[in-house]
Amino acid sequence: MSVLEMKVPSPGESISEVEIAEWMVEDGDYVEKDQTIAEVDSDKATLELPAEEAGIISLRAEVGDVVAVGQIVCLIDTSASKPKGGGPPSEKQAPKATAPNPEPVNPAPNQEISYAAGHPSVAAKKIIDENNIQAEQIEGTGKGGRITKQDILQLLASLPEEGNRKSEVRKLSMLRRKIASRLVTVKNETAMLTTFNEVDMKPIMDLRAKYKEAFKEKYKVGLGFMSFFTHACTLALKEFPTVNSMIDGDHMISYNFNDIGIAVSTPKGLMVPVLRNAEEMNLLQIESKIKELAIKARDGKIAIEEITGGTFTITNGGVFGSMLSTPIINPPQSAILGMHNIVQRPVAVNGKVEIRPIMYVALSYDHRIIDGKDSVGFLVKVKEVLENPEKLVFGSKDPENTLMNY
Repeated sequence: MSVLEMKVPSPGESISEVEIAEWMVEDGDYVEKDQTIAEVDSDKATLELPAEEAGIISLRAEVGDVVAVGQIVCLIDTSASKPKGGGPPSEKQAPKATAPNPEPVNPAPNQEISYAAGHPSVAAKKIIDENNIQAEQIEGTGKGGRITKQDILQLLASLPEEGNRKSEVRKLSMLRRKIASRLVTVKNETAMLTTFNEVDMKPIMDLRAKYKEAFKEKYKVGLGFMSFFTHACTLALKEFPTVNSMIDGDHMISYNFNDIGIAVSTPKGLMVPVLRNAEEMNLLQIESKIKELAIKARDGKIAIEEITGGTFTITNGGVFGSMLSTPIINPPQSAILGMHNIVQRPVAVNGKVEIRPIMYVALSYDHRIIDGKDSVGFLVKVKEVLENPEKLVFGSKDPENTLMNY
């Protein structure tokens, strides 16, 4: 029998441990090479763990365990043959080891070893322990009477509720714990202040209504608001460079490039993919990159390098219906722009009251290095660009020629 020890790979230089978020296989399953066997949470992202070789897997860590980079989390019996029918679980018992260099005993040829009836899988045992369930009362439907995760879920669904009052205790993921810690740090260690303005979105909405179908048909990507806001921010950051700066001890670091973070909501929590050198991108490039990074973040396939190192962040609470908010700075950055929902409001236009689609925007900033003059000026510049897109976004009175000829 040949046994491969699978260790936790390093997701990045600053990461020393990860948490087992979910096993995608069960103890004793036959796995293929490169098959995703687990998802692990670091303090920055959720990553997939692929099998290094094919064989029968033996798990050495449970869901929720925090394991160090380089620690053994499972063993793979690479000498095991694929079961007939091609599907897991294998009828051979996975190898057991209690030391980093196990010396497994070779079973007799073609010997079939089944799990004892009533023995829970790793995933099932975790749910049993969390809900104080007596395993003896459960009839397993797995191989040899083994109790599966689905057996437990079906049992819990069949239990009568005591009235309508119930509670659930869940451990926060490593990513969520890190986010919580960072947010508290920002509130405690920065002089955060927020300034507001409003933007008449009619010019942008008129442009989108006119060109978005042709734009999408030609480039296979939508023409959204985020590209206009990102472009407007790059112009404003050029004019107000302190907003694109950071504090490092007694020094201020300013950048001549704009690595713009775009906050996106994922099943695992908030992530902020970064558009590198956004100041060099046109609307098509911005939309394409945002789409690419958002899909990666949603599917848990985004790389650490793609969510670190931003110099400024944009977050859009408007997609969830937010009218107004004070977004929290994304450290170590010094400012963040908050977008909100668009509402038809009465406003004065050339001395007359008109109904216009208005969005409130908010800039939260670290007052230690960004003065009120610069923060207000930054928002005014963003407003100016968005309300005059033909001139300040396209540089002409003919946006169609620009949009359709990238």
